[in-house]
Amino acid sequence: MKNRIKEFRARFNLTQDELAQKVGVRRETIVFLEKNKYNPSLLLAYKLARVFSVPIEALFLFEED
Repeated sequence: MKNRIKEFRARFNLTQDELAQKVGVRRETIVFLEKNKYNPSLLLAYKLARVFSVPIEALFLFEED
């Protein structure tokens, strides 16, 4: 699964630390998400989508095998 977190974070002018604080995780979690090395829980995906006021599907790109 790929995501557009870095793109949206830049649009909203947020640092990784600021975004992490808004969703209740460590900055390192945001780093791993942006590098596509971590798939978030549904709750975290929901919180991230709410920060950017977009549906989860706009933030995360689901690829079928």
